[in-house]
Amino acid sequence: MPTQPVTGGWAIRQSRIIARLRLATGLILFVYLLTHLLNHALGLVSLRAMEQGRDIFLLLWRNPVGTFLLYGSILAHFFLALYSVYRRQSLRMPAWEALQMVFGLLIPPLLMGHVVGTRAAHAIAGTEDSYALVLYILWVVKPLYALRQAAVLLIAWVHGCMGLHFWLRFRPGYPRWLPLLYTAALLVPVFGLLGFVQAGRTVVGLAQDPAWIDRLKAAAGPPEGEIANILGAAVDGLLVLYFATLAGALLIPALRAAINNRTGIVVTYNGGRRVTVQQGTTILEASRMAGIPHAAVCGGRGRCSTCRIRIWAGLEALPAPNEQEEAVLVRIGAPANMRLACQTRPVAAVSVAPLLPPTGALKDARRQLPARQGHEREVAVLFADLRGFTQLSERQLPYDVVFLLNRYFSAVGSAIDEADGRIDKFIGDGVMAVFGVAKPIDDGCRRALTAAGNIAVKMAALNENLIEEGLEPLRIGIGIHAGPAIVGEMGYGEAASITVIGDTVNTASRLESLTKDFNCELVVSDIVADYAGLELPGECRQVAMIRGRSEPLAVHAIGDARLLAG
Repeated sequence: MPTQPVTGGWAIRQSRIIARLRLATGLILFVYLLTHLLNHALGLVSLRAMEQGRDIFLLLWRNPVGTFLLYGSILAHFFLALYSVYRRQSLRMPAWEALQMVFGLLIPPLLMGHVVGTRAAHAIAGTEDSYALVLYILWVVKPLYALRQAAVLLIAWVHGCMGLHFWLRFRPGYPRWLPLLYTAALLVPVFGLLGFVQAGRTVVGLAQDPAWIDRLKAAAGPPEGEIANILGAAVDGLLVLYFATLAGALLIPALRAAINNRTGIVVTYNGGRRVTVQQGTTILEASRMAGIPHAAVCGGRGRCSTCRIRIWAGLEALPAPNEQEEAVLVRIGAPANMRLACQTRPVAAVSVAPLLPPTGALKDARRQLPARQGHEREVAVLFADLRGFTQLSERQLPYDVVFLLNRYFSAVGSAIDEADGRIDKFIGDGVMAVFGVAKPIDDGCRRALTAAGNIAVKMAALNENLIEEGLEPLRIGIGIHAGPAIVGEMGYGEAASITVIGDTVNTASRLESLTKDFNCELVVSDIVADYAGLELPGECRQVAMIRGRSEPLAVHAIGDARLLAG
C-alpha cells in the first residue's frame, strides 16, 4: 500500500514539535505585546511614567536572554507560519482562520520599520530610543506612521487573542473565565492606545519649543547620514525578502490546486459530488478546495471530532489512523468506518459522508457520538441505596436532610470516580454507576468491585463523623451485576443524557435489594466474580430468585464490602 509522508511515527512527532513550538513562541510574543501595551497605557499618567515603565520593560526584554527569546520567537513563529501555508493543499479555509492568518502575515511588514528604527538603531548607532524620541518621530516628523503603529498594535493583539482562544477553548474551565478574558482583551488595547495618543499629544506640545527638540536629539543621538541610509536600505531589503518569501509560500498551494484539476485522487461525497486532489491532501482540505461546507471546530488540528466522516467505499485502501487521530477515535468510541477528515489523507479513490452539519459545534459533536446513537455493550452496573433513610429523614429538618444526602453522595461519587466508573444517575437516596463502557468487561467488573469497597470505606468514615455529631449512622446496600446492556442518549431536550438500560440494569437493582434479605452490605452476581477473578469463601455463595428472571441466579453475599477496597 502506498504510504504518505505524514503517517509515520517521526512525522507525527515532528508535527507535535512544530505545534508546540508555534504555541511557545506565540505565547512569548503575546507576553511581549501585553507588556508593551501596558507600558503604553502609562501615557495616561504622564510621559515620565512611560519612560519609567520603559526601564522595567527593557530590563525584561533588552538583555541577552530576553533578546534571544524575543527575536528567536519572531523568526521561528514567522517561518512556522510560512511552513503551514506552504503545506496547505488549498488556500480555502473558514473566515476566522483566514482572518487570523492574514493578520499574522500583516504584522512583519507593518512592524519592520519600527523594529529597525529602534532596536537596530540602538545596536548600531547607540541611539537611546526613548518614548520621547519615538513619539516625536511618529507624531511630529511622520504623523502617518502613528496611525500605522496603532494599526499594527491592534492587528497583533487580535491575532494573539484569536490564537489564545483557539488554544484554550477545549480546556474544561475556559468558559467560566471567558467574561473576564473578554474584558481584558478589550481594555488592554484601549488603555494602551489611549496612553499612546495622550503621550503623543504631550510630545506635540513640547515640540513647539525648538530648544526641547535640540535637547532631545542630543540626548538620544538618532541615526543620521550614512547610518540612517544603511538602516533605510535594510528596511527596504527586508521588505523585498519578506514579500518574495511570502509569494513563494502562497504560490505553491495555488499550483497544487491547479494540478488537482488534471490528475489525482477522487473523493466522492454523499450526494455524488466529486473532488480530485493530490496524494497527501486531507479530506477536510478536499472539502475546502471544492467549497463544500465541512465542520471543523479546532481548525483541522485533530483536537476535536467535529470533522468526522463515515467511509462508504475505499476504507481498505486508507492508511491507518496516526497516533493523534487514533486517540480521538478511541475516546469517542468510533466504529471502524469512521475517520477524522482533518487527519485522513487518501491514497486511492474514496467515498465519504460528513457526519456533522457544517456549522457543527462541540455540543453537536457530543450529541452525535456513536455511544449516544445507541449500541449494545457488556458493562458492569452498580446500585447503591441507603437503608432506612425514609424513617431517618422524617426526624430531620428539610435542610438537614439535603445536607446529609449531599455528604452521602459525595462519599459514594468520589469512590466511583476513583475507580474510573461513571455515575449514571441519582435516584432519591440511591446511586447507579456503570463500569466498562469503554473498556473490557473484566476490567469493568474489577473496577466496580473496587468502587464498592471504597464506598464502604468512605461510608464508615462518614458514619464516624455522624456519630460525633449526635446523628445516627447510615447503612448502605450495594448490588453489582454484569452483562449486555443498551448504551445510548435518552431523554428529551436538556434532560437528555447518556444512560444504560436492559436486563443487566434491572438485575443489579434487584441484587441491591437482596442485601436486606441477606443482611449484608454487598451482593455480587457470580458472573461479576468470575469476570473479576474474585475468590470468595464458599459460605458467601447463595442462589437467589430474581424478580423478572425465570432462572435462579448464583450470587455472593458479602457482609463487609471494605474487604474489596483498592
